Amino acid sequence: MFQLAAALPDSFLEKRIERFISSWQCSEGLPWAVELWNGKQYRWCSHAAAQPRVTLRIKSPKVLMKLARTDLDTLGQAYAEGELDIDGHIRDICTVVADLVNGFSKNAARRLRTRPTSHTHKVDEASIRHHYDVSNAFYREWLDAEMVYSCAYFRDASDSLETAQQQKIDHILRKIRLQPGERLLDIGCGWGALILRAAKHYGAQCTGITLSQRQFDLATQRIREAGLEDRCTVLLMDYRDVHGRFDKITSVGMFEHVGLQNLQSYFRKIHDLLADDGVVMNHGITSSDPDSAETPLGGGRFIDRYVFPNGELPHIGLALKEMAAGGLEATDVGKPAHALRDDAGSLDESLRGKRGAIARDGWRQALPHLARVSGGLRLRLPSELDRATSDRSGQGRSVATAGTATHA
Repeated sequence: MFQLAAALPDSFLEKRIERFISSWQCSEGLPWAVELWNGKQYRWCSHAAAQPRVTLRIKSPKVLMKLARTDLDTLGQAYAEGELDIDGHIRDICTVVADLVNGFSKNAARRLRTRPTSHTHKVDEASIRHHYDVSNAFYREWLDAEMVYSCAYFRDASDSLETAQQQKIDHILRKIRLQPGERLLDIGCGWGALILRAAKHYGAQCTGITLSQRQFDLATQRIREAGLEDRCTVLLMDYRDVHGRFDKITSVGMFEHVGLQNLQSYFRKIHDLLADDGVVMNHGITSSDPDSAETPLGGGRFIDRYVFPNGELPHIGLALKEMAAGGLEATDVGKPAHALRDDAGSLDESLRGKRGAIARDGWRQALPHLARVSGGLRLRLPSELDRATSDRSGQGRSVATAGTATHA
């Protein structure tokens, strides 16, 4: 059908296109435009003289076939594959895209059941490496100097990213009441920032695990350069293969990869690794849907295909239920107000300055996801970031502290 569309006369196509895109609309009166491969432009502006603040550039007729079902998946896929471009400030782009997707179908917000994935060691390793082994240079373009992943704590709007990430790590380590000499396990340790800080500033004996070869290599190098080999170790290992006992456990932005059907066994494994009176903090993205269904508007399909393969997001209610079934009891749930900062402006500036890194590492597909994260909170798209913590009592009963935080 793509070949048929490309072979049709431009005049015929333009009439079909006009009929098709007339169904697109944009609320709030934000001026925007669609530009075709032949240069012809269609505008949605409340005033004839207004210049479009967002321009959607369709590069060939075949793209229209994909856009016949306009959602975050088809728009994101066309962009990731270089079949369309979008010009404008990221906040305006989010507004236009949200209006397009929400207005295209009466059932746009309908959620699909998450398709269960067989989370074998091999599948999970491949999924992690797909996301994190792009290149360390790529992540350096986006993260702070310590390369801390996931959300940050901005106590003040003037806080730098470096300050906010350090505040996040310190908040976690204080929350688990980490003491000198205690054994700490960090599940999904990333590039090692948390275990390095825990060993250097809190005097803990730290072990980090990751399935990413690039994270393992850099974390190992950083431990050596910091002279902390006697207090800090990183292992290339699946959490299911860890043995031993730990006083404290952290898991930051990892349990999204566990799978809904494996949550109970995941928390049971944490329970078994905890020493009596131990504490664990589990931090991760959750769904705002009570049924833990797929992210609507096609967002879930796009993320699974390009960003986080085989990720499954539970509702906080399901996470707490499985936590309890795994032997852990929730003792605290909270959403720190200082975790949220509208960073659409700085992200827009960063995107414009990092096109070289995106092109070099073939991660054009990251941009729709970053835009969705940046704009999702303001536009109330269904996405939420949750945090959970846990600890174990001397009676052999494990206690979990669960909390929520919004993505910064």
